[in-house]
Amino acid sequence: MTVNRAMRELANENLVRRVPGVGTFVAEPVAIGELLEIHNIADEIAARGHTHRAVVVSLIATSPAPPILAAFDLPAGARLFHSVLIHHENDVPIQLEQRYVNPALAPLYLGQDFTRVTPNAYLTRVAPIQQVEHVVRAIAADSNAALQLRLKPGAPCLALTRRTWSANALAALTELIHPGDRFALSGRFTPDRTQINPEKPAT
Repeated sequence: MTVNRAMRELANENLVRRVPGVGTFVAEPVAIGELLEIHNIADEIAARGHTHRAVVVSLIATSPAPPILAAFDLPAGARLFHSVLIHHENDVPIQLEQRYVNPALAPLYLGQDFTRVTPNAYLTRVAPIQQVEHVVRAIAADSNAALQLRLKPGAPCLALTRRTWSANALAALTELIHPGDRFALSGRFTPDRTQINPEKPAT
């Protein structure tokens, strides 16, 4: 009974993986990203004692679809900077990053070496963040995400869409896709007690 309870607790903490009828196995480590703050992925990986490597798939100026331009309050035909990177932890891909950037706030973006400094670190320096919005969705990997992240098409993934504002304008619109079995998002916060309605006295 004690062993079973210990194994159950280890499974709840994702330290072991239990396969009915087969056995219990040590689980592959899962990278954990911060949900309520913006951290540099290279720093997060280094803090885990691992090695970060970025591969730049694309770094161009482009005129994207109207909904993306509308998010930046720009007219049809306007141009944004666009980057696509694959971030690796110990040579295992854990994040597909697609980012649209406002050229007015980061005019030298296309000239950066993003194998040496991440887009997040660069933009935080040149366009200090005023406000952030995070939206997290569960998605199935399309053919491109599956190829870049070494997954089977349709594999479960976590997609985080991030919008950041600087100088009273949208600075960047970013989508971060993570393999569902290699990544978790975590956040800790203290509730604002002034926003919690006190219990009504009993009558």
